[in-house]
Amino acid sequence: MSSLLSLYKKKENNGTEITVKKTFLVPLSELYVEPGYNVREIDQEHVAEFRDAFIAGEFVPPLTVQVSDKGIKIIDGHHRYYGAVAATESGHEIARLECKDFSGTEADRIAFMVTSSQGKALTPLERAAAYQRLVNQGWTPAEVAKKVKRSAADVNHHLQLLECGDALIAMVKTGEVAPSTAVALSREHGPKAEAVAQSQMQEARAAGKKKLTRSAAIPQFSAVKARRLVELLCDSELVKVEGKTALAVDQKYVSEINDILRAYNTPDGGRE
Repeated sequence: MSSLLSLYKKKENNGTEITVKKTFLVPLSELYVEPGYNVREIDQEHVAEFRDAFIAGEFVPPLTVQVSDKGIKIIDGHHRYYGAVAATESGHEIARLECKDFSGTEADRIAFMVTSSQGKALTPLERAAAYQRLVNQGWTPAEVAKKVKRSAADVNHHLQLLECGDALIAMVKTGEVAPSTAVALSREHGPKAEAVAQSQMQEARAAGKKKLTRSAAIPQFSAVKARRLVELLCDSELVKVEGKTALAVDQKYVSEINDILRAYNTPDGGRE
């Protein structure tokens, strides 16, 4: 059976355009993890999956690393590294891991951790933290979006998630509130969003629910009442009253219009 190496060695004869990008087998003991560097939180189940893969002798993609004065720092592949450590601790020694160099700036490394398809998918909060790292380095949200190949709206939405307050962020972490709902609550209620979310979550739990939905968190005004108000106002006229412009409506509709407006301004009144 042929191989890429044999094809490469005979490239002058076979016309292949294969090039070489080296990887290296690095002793496990020479690799290290910088605390707080990885934008992903370590998922022990994911670590166990790699541990089992190493023990079974399955293919595991190479880690991406950077040589520093402390040793060989892992840029991408933290779960693979911890999986190899776990396999070794289980009695299946993994002497070396395949690694490849990463070249680029610190911003490049952060963007790589965000966009890498090798690692475990980022949670919204992890992605938000990575975006914030880049912003802290002087990047604008538009520049971050271009760097991580996402839309500017996506970057801004995730950055807003970090501004929701500790209590709401904690609810996002536990899955009680969706990230988009947390941002919407923050926009709707400002500093009171955390208290509102906690109160509504208690009501949701009392109803046997484990998650606060957006419709429950931010009830929408009754579409039926809104349409009725438009119907009542469609025949109104603009009139000048003491230098101001007012809506003149049929007297028989005044009471119903006031009822709808009162419901709109009352908490939960006419909401659905």
